[in-house]
Order: sequence, then structure tokens, then C-alpha cells
Amino acid sequence: MPSSSPTEKIECPLCAGRGELTRAAILDRLGVKDFTRVAQLSAEEAFRLCQSKHAREHQTAWSRFEVELAKRTAEIRERHGEELRMTKSERDDLTRRVEASLREVGELREYNQQLEAEMAKVARVGRKEELDFSEEVQTWAGVCIERVTRNGDFILSYRDPSGAPLEPRIVVDNKDKATITEGDIRKLIRDAKERRSAVGIIVAREESQLRQHDRERRWGQEDSIWILRTTRHWLPRDLEVLKPLFERMRTEGADFLQKNSALAEEVRRTFVDLDEVEKELKKAAKAIDTVSDLTAKYRGRLQTLSDNAASPRIAPKPERDGGSRETVGA
Repeated sequence: MPSSSPTEKIECPLCAGRGELTRAAILDRLGVKDFTRVAQLSAEEAFRLCQSKHAREHQTAWSRFEVELAKRTAEIRERHGEELRMTKSERDDLTRRVEASLREVGELREYNQQLEAEMAKVARVGRKEELDFSEEVQTWAGVCIERVTRNGDFILSYRDPSGAPLEPRIVVDNKDKATITEGDIRKLIRDAKERRSAVGIIVAREESQLRQHDRERRWGQEDSIWILRTTRHWLPRDLEVLKPLFERMRTEGADFLQKNSALAEEVRRTFVDLDEVEKELKKAAKAIDTVSDLTAKYRGRLQTLSDNAASPRIAPKPERDGGSRETVGA
């Protein structure tokens, strides 16, 4: 059976076909509800309500999504900003460290250049010191000196009447530095052994360059080598003291002093006593200079007083005394 539409026109039984009424109007006049229309309207309302609810839920979901998205975006932006700040801080710190390293490298390069210049200067001074020492020793009677390229600076020895060098041949290490070190002594011992010499001499420029131990034990044996610690000023005197020992070594062998330890100790004390005597002589010379200066000073003063005493004096004028005259007729 074909379905009827609410708008379908039918013949109205109430008016016998004199007019036209819609199906819905006829049903309404008859007091009958159009269940089809109600169902359709109910379905449409239900669909509208469902669609409205779905739209609200959809909008609520999108709102929550946008809120969550904004929150997550803010967190990511903050975290990324913190990472950027940390990265920038690390980069700045690395830049500072690189700049500090470059400055330090520059300072080290400059210090290295200064050190090289000082070392070159010291080398020139040391070379000049060696040449001066060699020229000075060549003026000493009965002594010859030979410059060596390795194992010490010089080989010193006495000469026979024909000019030939005599034993023992002494290794001499000439130093001009702030202080003599134990390494310098060990080097001298090693050089003496390689030169097969029983005696080694280390020569400082000034007495202040010797350590207290060096000044207290200027002559002694170390590792089978006899070592003399001396200065440019003391060396000629020290060689005169040791000359008899060198002659005995030449005739009785290099172990002569090892067999006579008492003599070696006496030589050591002799050097200490001679150094003390020289200090006292320096004090006496200084006192003599002081006395000479004072004598000249007082001689000049006495001469001045003598000249003043010999000059003629002017007689004083007599004073007028009016009160001493007697008044006539008093």
C-alpha cells in the first residue's frame, strides 16, 4: 500500500468535496494525531539534539585539545628556551676559556722569548767568563790550561821545565751562576772519571755562589774523586797549597791521599783556616782604610786650626769711661 504524505490532498468527507483540505488538517479536525508526522518530527528533533550534543562535545574536545596544545607548546618552548640558555652559557664559557687559553699561550710565548733571550745572554756571559778565566790562568807561572769540547770546561796541570804537562791532569769546571748545585758536583765527578783524572775543581765567580756546605768542606773526596770547591780569587792560593800533594800523587800514585786520611783532613781544615784569615785580613784592611780616612780628616782640621791660630789679631779699642773722671768741686 502506498504511503500517504501529510501534504497529500484528499477529498474531504466533511465538505463533500466542496473544498480542499490537507490530510493533516482533516486528521486534526477529527482529533486524530498524525503518528507518522510525530515520529518524523521526533526523529528530526532527536537527530537535531544528537547533532547538537555531538557538536558541543566536539567543541569541548577541541577546546581541551587547544588548551592541552597550548600547555604542551608552552612547556616545550620553556624547555627549549632553557636549553638555549644553557647552550648559550656553555658557549660563552667555552669562548671565555678559549680566550683565556689564547692569552695564556701568548704570555707563554712571550715568556719563552724572554727566557731564550736570557739564556742566550747567560751563554754569552758564560762564554766570556770561560775566556777570561783561560786568559788569566795562562799568566800563572808553571801552569798550563787546555780547553776541552766535552767532559768539563778545562784541563789544568803543572808543567815541567820543558813545558810538558805533568800529572795529575785536573778537570776544571768554571761556573758563574747564582749558586753551585749538587748537580754541578755530580757532573764534575762524572767528567773527571771519563777523563781518568783523580782531581776535579769547580770554580765559582764569587764566594757568595758557594753553598755553606761548599765553604765548610772545600776539599774532600766524593765517589773516589778529590774535589776542590773554590773561586776565581782563591784558586791561585789553593793551587799553591795543593801543589805538594799533587807532586806526591805524581810519585806515589793517585791513591796517596786515600792512604793518609789524616793529611786530607788537615788540608780541609787548612782551607777553612785560610778563608777565615782572609776574612780577618779584609776586616783589617777595611779598618786601616777607615783609620787612614780619619787621619786625613783630622789632619785637615788641625791644619785649619793651625792656620787660624797663626793669623794676626787686631788689638781692641780702649773704651771711654766718662764716669771715672772726678767732678771738680764735688
